Amino acid sequence: MQAVETRGRVDKEHRLHVDEPLPITGPAQVRVLVLVDDEAEAEEREWLAAAAANPALDFLNEPAEDIYTPDDGKPFRDQR
Repeated sequence: MQAVETRGRVDKEHRLHVDEPLPITGPAQVRVLVLVDDEAEAEEREWLAAAAANPALDFLNEPAEDIYTPDDGKPFRDQR
């Protein structure tokens, strides 16, 4: 069985609407597992979205700010 994660919303008629096309060739039967975000997760996601859209941080998209590569530093391995 293959799992696909995506986001969606439930409308006033209790119908599920998926935000993006699924990578499934249809028509096909599927099983759906619905996970409802708790308030803390929703608030954090809203805060992060607002911070990402803030024009005060636009300078971070400038090429001069892109000074690190995936090869920089050492991997962190938690030794607990």
